[in-house]
Amino acid sequence: MQQTHDRCSPFPCAYLQHLNASDTTRLIFTFEEDGVVHSPFLGTMKARDFFPKLAQASSQSVITLIDLFASVQPSDDTVRVAAYFRYDWTLSDGRPVDFTCVDVFEFRPGRDRIDSMHIVYDTHPLRERVGDKYAPNPVLNA
Repeated sequence: MQQTHDRCSPFPCAYLQHLNASDTTRLIFTFEEDGVVHSPFLGTMKARDFFPKLAQASSQSVITLIDLFASVQPSDDTVRVAAYFRYDWTLSDGRPVDFTCVDVFEFRPGRDRIDSMHIVYDTHPLRERVGDKYAPNPVLNA
């Protein structure tokens, strides 16, 4: 990861470090056994299914943390932390893609592992540049 944050809680920072390292096994471990990912491209999936798909579509990731945000008045006992970062991503076909992203992590009360994660970014420019990289036979834009 290009930039660290002194007040980064263990699992969001571990998640970002493992994403930067393209370490699928450790990414999955940062989630609860039944943890889920809500992705703009892939919809809602179990983390254990999502990250192997991400690995297939990727050849390198560089994560630059911009900031972290934590819930201050949660409506329930769920703890939420959001990581705002720049994602410099090299797709499996070698094409570079970069964008800013916010991942919103939810934790069960008293737990350290991620229960769910919502990935938030503008997919329109990305889809125009690379097409649907997760499709079985993706149609790529030039």
